[in-house]
Amino acid sequence: MAAVNPMVESDRVVGLLEDDPDQARLFAHWLESSGLSCRTYGHASDFRRRLGVESIDLLILDWNLPDETGLEVLHWLRDSGHSRLPVIFVTARNEEQDIVDALRAGADDFLPKPARQAEMLARVNALMRRSGLHDEAPVVEELAPYQIDVSRRRIELESQEIELTDREFDLALFLFRRRGRVISREALLEGVWKISGSVATRTVDTHISRLRKKLMLNGENGWRLNAVYQHGYRLEQG
Repeated sequence: MAAVNPMVESDRVVGLLEDDPDQARLFAHWLESSGLSCRTYGHASDFRRRLGVESIDLLILDWNLPDETGLEVLHWLRDSGHSRLPVIFVTARNEEQDIVDALRAGADDFLPKPARQAEMLARVNALMRRSGLHDEAPVVEELAPYQIDVSRRRIELESQEIELTDREFDLALFLFRRRGRVISREALLEGVWKISGSVATRTVDTHISRLRKKLMLNGENGWRLNAVYQHGYRLEQG
């Protein structure tokens, strides 16, 4: 198997909903060899349950699952707090109508099986880049009225710099890049603090409260950082 150079940051996590163990192991190997982390799920019910406490940046979705179809999973995602999660269908179903149905339901891409390593990784890479999760994301990100300067690690609100600690900046960047999605406390601990999500701590809640006040994420500037009961937090516009 040809070696594939890493294309994305190692803290990016791909979810893989695939019931065939051999396929799941192969795809996970490809993803991890490219520098990504991978979380695998064999059943839709397992995926739904774990998504409440885990965060992923992109989902690779099979169509034929033991307990429901991938299309049903996709409808659930698009109707829930995970509407912005990028999704690639990778499936043996490759009739034109299947592709149309998947794209109409909200899939971002469609890859027929048997999948090829270089093509799959290129599509994952491209979709992460379009979603603002690639390591080649802009050095300065404009999310009016906020301007995030990644290289200088600073955030401005209407051209006024907001004084943030390093941890607060990392937390803000993590949330802005996953805007519109529910992010659990466990996922924030793992993604920002780099510690186990099972650690019992109110550190996340404290930092969220400070960040909400400093960046005025209460709706007056067009952005809200809301708590989602029993799930975590969501940063959204409106």
